[in-house]
Amino acid sequence: MPLLRLRVTGSEDDVRAIGNLLTSLDGIEHVEEVGDLMPHMDDFDSSSAGLSDVSGPDMHEIEIDAPNLSTAQKVREAVEALAFELDVLVEFEEEDE
Repeated sequence: MPLLRLRVTGSEDDVRAIGNLLTSLDGIEHVEEVGDLMPHMDDFDSSSAGLSDVSGPDMHEIEIDAPNLSTAQKVREAVEALAFELDVLVEFEEEDE
């Protein structure tokens, strides 16, 4: 069963729209936004701490379980089309279990 992981660089609304799309696709068994497991090395004493040009768009990671490679390809195509429409960056990482 293919497990797709994707990183979305965009707003909460963009991620919600992608999540809604994923849950509406036939055959998708599991969609989950996974937490950021990497600790951030923010230095609060830095002279640049909190400046708007330091922080970029939010990054979100989503895992999707698909029943087969064909459905996984449909997921990829649908997410790419929506990402283009929303003007957000989506990176895919695929694994076969």
